[in-house]
Amino acid sequence: MTPGIRPLVAGNWKMNGTSASLNELRMIGNGFMSGLDAETEALVCVPATLLAHAAEILSRTPVHAGGEDCHAKESGAYTGCISAEMLKDAGASHVIVGHSECREQRGEDDATVQAKASAAWRAGLVAIICIGETQQQREAGATLDVLSRQVDGSVPPSATPSNTIIAYEPVWAIGTGLTPTVADVAEAHAHIREKLSEKLGSVAAKVRILYGGSVKPSNAVELLGVRNVDGALVGGASLKAADFLGIAEAYRNIG
Repeated sequence: MTPGIRPLVAGNWKMNGTSASLNELRMIGNGFMSGLDAETEALVCVPATLLAHAAEILSRTPVHAGGEDCHAKESGAYTGCISAEMLKDAGASHVIVGHSECREQRGEDDATVQAKASAAWRAGLVAIICIGETQQQREAGATLDVLSRQVDGSVPPSATPSNTIIAYEPVWAIGTGLTPTVADVAEAHAHIREKLSEKLGSVAAKVRILYGGSVKPSNAVELLGVRNVDGALVGGASLKAADFLGIAEAYRNIG
């Protein structure tokens, strides 16, 4: 945790969920209405087909609804794509950009990610900018160099704590069950904070840096208690209300 920063637990449903899954979302919303919102802010990013439904369900709770990706353009001949303005219109407050799966599967580079973050701001959304190293980069000892490059290239120079959140996701830990050591996480997050400070100045001290990569209730207290870890970006565990709430509950036990 970082003193003075309100943590955020954010879910990313990825390409999962149908209307039948919305009951889990209702349970997540209800869970935060029981006082858990005093401990941490919460957000669930869902597929575009569910976003309007999710926003309506969560509007009666402290939990926000978000999008999983957006196009950099406001509109145009981009079949199958979704603009930040469309997400905003459907009820989103945040959008994930630069997720490792988009970088790897769609060939997104840092410039594309930065353009998407700027598009999110244009629409009035908070951009959650994802960065992180692959297994190959980790084994080559290049983790910090990769993070430096991604902060420099993916984060717009006018980023502020109110329009930007960073999510560090070691790619090799996503969906694998593998988790970095606490020391690894601490080193990565401290380095990201340092690079943000070099780029953004004093405002960087208040930018939230989430950890993403096989976060679950059993390791949440350990991971979320690390300095400069200001919350979590949760994948698979966000699909089940019990798991997502269990991760958020960790903040009751972090002093």
